[in-house]
Amino acid sequence: MALSASIKPSRNLRVALIAGAVALTMLGLGFASVPLYRMFCQITGFGGTTQRASEAEAGAILVSGKTISVRFDGNVEAGMPWRFGPDQVTEEMNIGERKLAFFTAENTSNRPITGIASFNVEPEYAALYFKKIQCFCFNQQTLQPGQKLRMPVNYFVDPAILNDPDASKVKQITLSYTFHISADQSAATGKAASKALDQPRPAR
Repeated sequence: MALSASIKPSRNLRVALIAGAVALTMLGLGFASVPLYRMFCQITGFGGTTQRASEAEAGAILVSGKTISVRFDGNVEAGMPWRFGPDQVTEEMNIGERKLAFFTAENTSNRPITGIASFNVEPEYAALYFKKIQCFCFNQQTLQPGQKLRMPVNYFVDPAILNDPDASKVKQITLSYTFHISADQSAATGKAASKALDQPRPAR
């Protein structure tokens, strides 16, 4: 009986350690899945995720004689005190031609806010061919109270779209952005703090 009693706590401990290891593994996979999923979307265009291109890649593209229309859309998440939208509604362009589009954001609140833009392309299967060279969406944007900022997107539609049986039939691509309040507000609070330090301090 004494031997049986000593074995039972040991077995329970082993089960607890295994369960803990499994839980930690699942937690690690959960954290890893976010960047892995983002990487998968960027490579494949899944979910309407647009692609990035270098200056060298863009410079090597041959402009096609065929045209396509790009429609622009801009939104902010509920509760974010910004106004945001495209400066142009549509753009007619040659496939392979580099274009520059502008979006304007305005902070309508009385405090600095850092935002980050999510984006997608419709139809989703055309996202693989919509390539950005430069974009405000690559970085967080911090706006001071009442500040208005005009932000560019440098892009092109890859002529490889013409070889895709489905995507080659697309007449118009919609590029849509939604600004969200960033979880990282250090840039906004940092600027506010630096301004506060510039103010004269009361004598003690």
